[in-house]
Amino acid sequence: MSKRYTPVEMIEKLVAFDTVSRNSNLDLIDFVADYLAEYGVTSQKIYNDDKTKANLFATVGPDEEGGVVLSGHTDVVPVDGQPWKTDPFKVTEIDGKLYGRGTSDMKSFSAIALAMVPEMIEKGLKKPIHFALSYDEEIGCLGSPRMIEDMVERNMKPRAVIVGEPTMMEIVTAHKGIVGLKTKVIGKEAHSSLVEDGVSAVMTATKLVNFIADMMAENKAKTNPDNLYAPAPGYTTLHVGVINGGTAMNIISRECEFTWDIRYVSEDDPQSFIDRFNSYCEELLPAMQAVDPECSITTEMVSSTPALGPEENGEAEAICKAITGKNSTSFVAYAAEAGQFQEAGYSTVICGPGSIGIAHQPNEYIELSQVKASEQFIRKLIDDLAN
Repeated sequence: MSKRYTPVEMIEKLVAFDTVSRNSNLDLIDFVADYLAEYGVTSQKIYNDDKTKANLFATVGPDEEGGVVLSGHTDVVPVDGQPWKTDPFKVTEIDGKLYGRGTSDMKSFSAIALAMVPEMIEKGLKKPIHFALSYDEEIGCLGSPRMIEDMVERNMKPRAVIVGEPTMMEIVTAHKGIVGLKTKVIGKEAHSSLVEDGVSAVMTATKLVNFIADMMAENKAKTNPDNLYAPAPGYTTLHVGVINGGTAMNIISRECEFTWDIRYVSEDDPQSFIDRFNSYCEELLPAMQAVDPECSITTEMVSSTPALGPEENGEAEAICKAITGKNSTSFVAYAAEAGQFQEAGYSTVICGPGSIGIAHQPNEYIELSQVKASEQFIRKLIDDLAN
């Protein structure tokens, strides 16, 4: 007889796989594929280049248009150096909460839906439920584009995509996009007592960092305080996260490198900020190259995830409103795979159990009441697609 799991038992199974993004997720993917196969559901694995990680796409029910995609990422953030009170890869229940890495972000959503596969089959779905499990979401939403590309190539036409990121089961119709960038400044070394003989890469980088901060300040100044992202910043933010450069206090630095990101609202074009930044770099270069023609400033894009924007008469929003009975929607400041699905032409929302405020922290947890709410949500979705 095929193994049946309760939602909590399936959460325990998925959390037990150490799928921190630096590790392979194949053990988890293989487990899910084998579990689905026991119920006659075939899975497709879409691998990364070196086949150490994979997305999994599976369809429960008839292979036809009009179904719903349940999307979730399988990777989690590291636990290194965090003061966990329990084993992060073993679910521990305390006072109505399930503790463990990924309980909130976001293995619980996928686990709850997977646990209900037997019900999907027993109810006899008239329209399919698709599982779309991805890798490397936490390091730039790197895995899902390959799966989405495959969906498009197969001319798949689901009615909606529901991404189960933690929203406390609220309906989210917009999230920010994110572009990750790396800028490298090459100056000219000299003794620090002879400042006119050199070009300081560190001090040039400082000017660039301040320019980035000034652009963000402009965005903040023109933001409506009643925006739907509140209490998170409702404007496009620009942030420098890492900076490295220089050799010694008395040496004018030759190299400095910093990484930065643009987290943009859907109505903003991130390229406009990159263009302004590059124009400012061009203003600085003549004086630098007058000292040494080899001086340079280069910027490369290292990651990009599109924003999710509200849809007019969106199917995904309508489905979630009908299931939850809620009329309100909200925006979130984090980036997710939802924007990638929407960019490919799929009606998409985010709606999942747990709180983003607990994600990525030590002692991450999900409340059992949220597990129950998500279970009820999936069960109503099953009933809708079975009728």
